[in-house]
Amino acid sequence: MQKQTRILFFAFFIISIMSGAQTPSDTLHLRLDSAESMFIRQNYTLLAQKYNIDAQKAQIIQARLYSNPNLAVAYSLYNTKTKVFFPTGNGENGGNFAAELSQLIYLAGKRNKQIKIAEQNAKLAEYQFFDLARTLKYTLRTDFFNIYYLQKSARVYHEEISSLQQVVNAFNEQQGKGYISEKEVIRIKAQLYSLQTEYSGLVNQINDIESELRLILQVKDVSIDPLIDSNTLTNLDPSKYPLSTLLDSASKNRTDLLMARATTEASKLNYDYQRSLAVPDVTLSLAYDQQGSYINNFNSIGASIDLPFFNRNQGNIKSARANIESSNAAQKSTESTVEENIFRSLQKAFTNEKMYRNVDPKFLDDFNRLLHEVLVNYQKRNLTLLDFLDFYDSYKQNILQSNALQFNRVSAFEDLNFYTGTNFFNNQ
Repeated sequence: MQKQTRILFFAFFIISIMSGAQTPSDTLHLRLDSAESMFIRQNYTLLAQKYNIDAQKAQIIQARLYSNPNLAVAYSLYNTKTKVFFPTGNGENGGNFAAELSQLIYLAGKRNKQIKIAEQNAKLAEYQFFDLARTLKYTLRTDFFNIYYLQKSARVYHEEISSLQQVVNAFNEQQGKGYISEKEVIRIKAQLYSLQTEYSGLVNQINDIESELRLILQVKDVSIDPLIDSNTLTNLDPSKYPLSTLLDSASKNRTDLLMARATTEASKLNYDYQRSLAVPDVTLSLAYDQQGSYINNFNSIGASIDLPFFNRNQGNIKSARANIESSNAAQKSTESTVEENIFRSLQKAFTNEKMYRNVDPKFLDDFNRLLHEVLVNYQKRNLTLLDFLDFYDSYKQNILQSNALQFNRVSAFEDLNFYTGTNFFNNQ
């Protein structure tokens, strides 16, 4: 037994060292709306995607530009008769000067089709930005509420650990006087060690979620304390909006669905463009030749065009047609996923709401009230060890389950906001 006692005290010593490890020195007290404002202003991933929109819009400007004219100039390098480099003068002993000005003319509406493709790509970049914002905002809000309820659970552990530590300290003072059996002392210390271990794991879980939230908000070296209006959360009601309203909103506002539709449209535009590439472009030209033609000072106008005998862009056209079918299938898959996500989230919201409403609010208040009385009665030896530990374990489990239930309920509403692309349930 003495060996077990030494092991337990050594474990307590290690945990005390761990609990004294450095933590962020400042606490950031945040409301949800303030956190979202910080996220919009400071998140680097979001800012990077925003710059991509500007880059795609610049491609629209590029697509609207016409091809530059081409100027070709030639002058005699060497006269084989006079053996002179860069000869001057006229006649067979002189040199020759020639020039040609040409302009490429796109046919089959290629330029307009390129503009439409660039505009569609810019629209896709905007949808990607808003979808990224939607996803990161969902992570932010979920982490925010998760931290809030986990911190409430951590306070329960802290209270129980403090209470049991008082008991242990009292037992240590009475040790050797015969009032308390060594078996009972070991059992209390083992329970304390178990709580401290669970508490350490919970703290690590909170720290991991806070780390993710700090990255989203781009803040450093702070501990985050979420501030939540519990009355607002209590008034949430999943029956406020029917399924048809949620589905209609998702059809209009769900950015990944809008991206799927835009991708299908882009595939169709690319197919039209690839077909236009099968039509050769024309190059118009004006030329002047000083004395290299059948007459001196020869002027001419001309046109050139590729003859589409071999390459009529057949492969790219076939590929573009297949991409349309692929985009259509992906769009239908996304639509089905959206509908199922909303239906399942609404189902979860009703289930969690029913469980939440069935919990008697006075139940947890009674537990909190009795907690101190149970401790006092055990110290006075009015309660057995088993009754005391059983109450403490029941208290902990019920508080943890209550916090988990409340988080799952709020999380279900956040899922509905995320899957519909609309902030129906304002969980401020």
